[in-house]
Amino acid sequence: MDVESAAIKATGIQDEEEENSPYPEVRAVVPNYDKELPANTIRAWFLGILLSVLGAAVNTVFGLRQPHISIGVMTAQLVAYVLGKAWARFVPSREHNTFGVKWNLNPGPFNVKEHTIIGVMAGVSFSTAYATDIILAQVVFYKQDFGMAFQILLVITTQSIGYGIAGLFRKFLVYPAAMLWPQALVGVSLMHAMHDDNEELDPTVFGGNMSRFKWFGIITIVSYLYYWIPGFLAQFLSICTFMTWIYPKNPVTNQLFGGTTGLGLLPVTFDWTTITGFTGSPLIPPWHAIANTLIGVVSFYIIGTAGLHFGGAWYAKFLPISDSSTYDNTGVRYNVSKVTTSQLTLDEAAYKTYSPLFLSTTFALTYGLSFATISSLVVYVWLNHRHEITRQFQSSKEEKPDVHMKMILKYPEAPVWWYIVLFALMLALSLVVVLAYPTEFAWWAFLFCIIFATVMALPCGIIQAITAQNISLNVITEFIMGYMQPGKPIALMMFKTYGYITVTQALHFTGDLKLGHYMKIPPRTMFTAQVVATTLACIVQVYTLNFALNNIEGICTIEQKQRFTCPGGRVFFSASVIWGLLGPQRMFSPGQTYSALLWFFPFGVALSLILHFAAKRLPKSPLKYAMAPVILGGGTNIPPASPMNYLTWGMVGFVFQWYIRTRHLRWWSRLNYITATALGTGLALSTLTIFVIFTLNRIDAPRWWGNTVIHTTMDVANTAVQAKVAPGDTFGPKEW
Repeated sequence: MDVESAAIKATGIQDEEEENSPYPEVRAVVPNYDKELPANTIRAWFLGILLSVLGAAVNTVFGLRQPHISIGVMTAQLVAYVLGKAWARFVPSREHNTFGVKWNLNPGPFNVKEHTIIGVMAGVSFSTAYATDIILAQVVFYKQDFGMAFQILLVITTQSIGYGIAGLFRKFLVYPAAMLWPQALVGVSLMHAMHDDNEELDPTVFGGNMSRFKWFGIITIVSYLYYWIPGFLAQFLSICTFMTWIYPKNPVTNQLFGGTTGLGLLPVTFDWTTITGFTGSPLIPPWHAIANTLIGVVSFYIIGTAGLHFGGAWYAKFLPISDSSTYDNTGVRYNVSKVTTSQLTLDEAAYKTYSPLFLSTTFALTYGLSFATISSLVVYVWLNHRHEITRQFQSSKEEKPDVHMKMILKYPEAPVWWYIVLFALMLALSLVVVLAYPTEFAWWAFLFCIIFATVMALPCGIIQAITAQNISLNVITEFIMGYMQPGKPIALMMFKTYGYITVTQALHFTGDLKLGHYMKIPPRTMFTAQVVATTLACIVQVYTLNFALNNIEGICTIEQKQRFTCPGGRVFFSASVIWGLLGPQRMFSPGQTYSALLWFFPFGVALSLILHFAAKRLPKSPLKYAMAPVILGGGTNIPPASPMNYLTWGMVGFVFQWYIRTRHLRWWSRLNYITATALGTGLALSTLTIFVIFTLNRIDAPRWWGNTVIHTTMDVANTAVQAKVAPGDTFGPKEW
């Protein structure tokens, strides 16, 4: 009996024919057997907590810098692999007995399940908590400080309340085989590449005569070395917008062909950061998800934007075609200090005499598409997944589980009451944050926020589990709160965070549960590791943030020498003024400049209905892959992203996820996901090296044409505007 059969027998799976997942993406990277290895070890907990603390602290500081830089989870996984192997080799193996509990500092070889636990703990810790931007906006820009206790409770509750919701949706988002979670498959690929000592080689494909871990190492080194070229030595390769180099001062050319604040026509890049910086790796989502996103970007952000902008919509000739700033009626940045009182509320009289608020064409369009995405998402999930959801509610046990579900059943599941208790505790602490401090956040608005997040978590989760595309709710939460409690910027920031991040964290937690499902990690160990690491990381981040605010000279000012300008907190502050102070009623209500964008709500419903019934009428056509929420919401990182980022991402995605997958399936099955991981790892390490050696020491890149031409264009300078407002004149409505 071979190793695989023995392992399957050990899990109690002995079908006459070998069982496997019905999905090729899963079969490519997830073994259909389970090796019984210890996961809940002292080694895993020590290394997981150590890396969580270090990563949370370092990334909190790095997150205050412009441009933003961070240490990724993949880097933590590599460090954990080295430390784990060293621990297994050098730490003495000796069994101890404490109050009847037996434990050992060195339980044996460092294994893949321990490594997965460490990776999960790092994953929930390395991302800076969204609520830290509320703290920055309060303390730095609003000059309002509620104290350390408020800050810790705010960060912990916003990061953790979604975990309770995630537990309620395991039946729909984790257990079904159809919920693939492509990002989890990348993690599985990396883990098995590092720990597979008995891997079978496949010399029939390129790179198949070496282990996947060796392939990972080679691609990582190549990626690391190569990025020095577009990232430092020859930066013109990053965004090759040669038309703007030929006509650097022509606004229309820069608007059409620019890769920074333009539409990015004729997209050419040799920089992996340009391809993946706003969109993630194109080697991960399935081709149909990439195609849906490209359809939306081309239709709305290129054709639609060009038509609106050059057709004169929203006074476009006085404004950039694509950026994320706000403008007044003279074409300069909106000065919020002119319309606020000393209590940071709206000064109606000053607002009437100053200016309404204006946006670039893509920025306005993004708000409209965000509205359409929400309405289309509800309709799409109802039309396509209501029967599946109902069936899961009615009788999940009657359905035959797939091979991976069968194997994970031998481990005790984390009971539902664990999640209910966690949710109730976080809800109670959240009410303390909302009501015990002068936040002006009404209790009924907070409860509505949590209900909204709970309702949206399932449809957003289905989209993300199938396509790897995240549907963002930040704009719609701002929109809702701007109408519910106008004129309260602090309350708006909190509503936005509790509403948006609750869903994001719930799906992050769910994605990790699916990773544990694939890796056969005991669910109770996964739950405990995630909750402990998240709580610890929140405390570390709050203390680190306050340390930085008190010890970095000139922090959060534009003139800060090391560029610690707090871009996230600055954006949060601006958004709170726009949506909380001015409010959406002054932008989108009937009679206002952007009132037409409200028509995107019914447009999202109509598009979902049209695509659904068209696919029913033509079942063999590509329409069966059409997904309205992805078409509408896939490109909502524009701005600050540009269509060029998405177009180059889509080109690479076509090569790997369609051409190679259909023509060279053996190579794709063996090396696609590990290649994606290696490219990202090499890029992260190279970026960090350049930052530490050159950026922190204020050493500039070599000065030559290839590094200076990119700064000569109106595209990069964000000055590509068709018409300038004459001194003393204004544009826009005469009354507002």
